[in-house]
Amino acid sequence: MPVTHEDILHWLQRSAQVLHENSAFLTELDSAIGDADHGINMDRGFTAVSTKIAGVSDADIGALLKTVGSTLVSTVGGASGPLYGTAFLRAGMATSGKQVLETPELIAMFDAALEGIKARGKAQAGEKTMLDAFIPAVDAAQQAAKDQLPVPQLLQSMAAAAEVGMNATIEMIATKGRASYLGERSVGHQDPGATSCWLILQALSDTVSPEIPHEE
Repeated sequence: MPVTHEDILHWLQRSAQVLHENSAFLTELDSAIGDADHGINMDRGFTAVSTKIAGVSDADIGALLKTVGSTLVSTVGGASGPLYGTAFLRAGMATSGKQVLETPELIAMFDAALEGIKARGKAQAGEKTMLDAFIPAVDAAQQAAKDQLPVPQLLQSMAAAAEVGMNATIEMIATKGRASYLGERSVGHQDPGATSCWLILQALSDTVSPEIPHEE
């Protein structure tokens, strides 16, 4: 089963809801090693995204994702706006004109988003950033594609890998951004960017994966 245009719309709305619900938690994480505004910024940005995409809901998937990217760049403060904005803009470029995304299109979308973040943030794995969740997630997607897993399982694998990567940031020393000023004192704190990345990927998996029936 592919990811449909409607899935993308529902994913973006779900992401906005999840980020709103976790705004205080993300800001708490950021208060330990950052500027204490990540949750506030992401909530504001995706609230704006929800409003914006409602007016362009008939646009193709690529256009929707580009709209998300430009909205985040203009509404999210700090480093998160440019990083997430670039990720969605690149993802939109990779899916231009598409109404559905099969596995190859999904891999291309995630690869483009990852390269965008790397280029914009000049970061790599192990530096206690959102990449520590996103890189293993994309690796998991690529492996799932090689194993010919269905799209729901591919997305579940991504979210699970992102969660593992997010948790791994707790023991990392930050070497990028505001957190890098703390040096070894950043150890013991979960990276807020990796956490919001996991929340967004989990929202995508939850949107696309079929519901597990409850036993009577």
